[in-house]
Amino acid sequence: MPGLLNEENEPQFKTIEVKKLHPTFAAEVSGVNFDNVSDEQFSEIVAAMAKYGVCVFRNTGLTDAAHVAFSQRFGELDNIARYLANDGRKARYAHLELFDAGNVSFDPLKEGEAPKPLDPTSARAHSNKGNGLFHVDSSFNPRRASFSLLRAAQLPPPETGGDTLFADSRTAAEELDEGVLGRLRGKELVGAHSMAHSRKLGSPEFFKDLDTGTFPKTHHRILQRHEPSGRMNLYVGAHMHHLEEGGVEVEDSWDLVKKLNAHATQDKYVVAVSWRDVSDMVIWDNRAVLHRAGPGTFEGRFIRDLRRTTVHDDSPTAWGLNEPGTPFSAFFTPPRKGDVRPGGGVEKTEGRAVVVN
Repeated sequence: MPGLLNEENEPQFKTIEVKKLHPTFAAEVSGVNFDNVSDEQFSEIVAAMAKYGVCVFRNTGLTDAAHVAFSQRFGELDNIARYLANDGRKARYAHLELFDAGNVSFDPLKEGEAPKPLDPTSARAHSNKGNGLFHVDSSFNPRRASFSLLRAAQLPPPETGGDTLFADSRTAAEELDEGVLGRLRGKELVGAHSMAHSRKLGSPEFFKDLDTGTFPKTHHRILQRHEPSGRMNLYVGAHMHHLEEGGVEVEDSWDLVKKLNAHATQDKYVVAVSWRDVSDMVIWDNRAVLHRAGPGTFEGRFIRDLRRTTVHDDSPTAWGLNEPGTPFSAFFTPPRKGDVRPGGGVEKTEGRAVVVN
């Protein structure tokens, strides 16, 4: 099996211990002192990320501020300022580098009232269903993301679900059938990505009148080399709206999109990570894996407060086929009744939460 992990090709670590979670990728890492991560230990964490693509850290003890500070060691961080400006709402956290990946309601609270879980029938909840599809963080941005660091701030009861699932898109790339592989290499097909597309896929009935073709698209090559490991990666996922060759959509685009996504997310490539304790953290490399939020009976009943930092990719292919320096767009806010414009697009309505991913 091309991506099989074994003793011969595993890196040797001095300051951390690694427990494999899957035959081809993903590991649980212990021995990290998050109060004082030395340069040597940080280098070993980076090396583990290159090897395993997903690393799980238990009971980190990280606060919001420490989470952001640790993330900054990986590179420049994305932030939510553009979404706040587009929507007019206030940030939930003091650090704009923290993305809200949980289900805490934005509804105003009375004095002394505890936060509530998001109403599953709300527009934001319907939009968040797109997170339950395998995707790559920020593929809809002109500059893609490298690492995502997701930390638990509050968890629902363990029997209520809410795992995060990961798929090994590097091994999937290595195991493509020759016909598809030849086409990807020969034609250099490009994926066109849009957040609106994954939102509609996640809740098609709710967004049935949304014309995703009218939303901005960003362009990234489908088959690309993962520089830290030197392996090829299949850069696909739910944000991928269609495929292009030479700037023109190919005839069988949607069939091929579905085929590539189905291939990359087969059960044999997937591992589920359970959240056990507050301050558990998972780091993954968006250039090497896909991920999705798992379902659970906690929805609408219990809070699942997860907070994420996202690192901008600094590799030579970070901007894909997009013009370097292109501003990021806050282009999708979930619509309510009457918000969809004729011909597609969404009317901006004051007071609605922008859904970020």
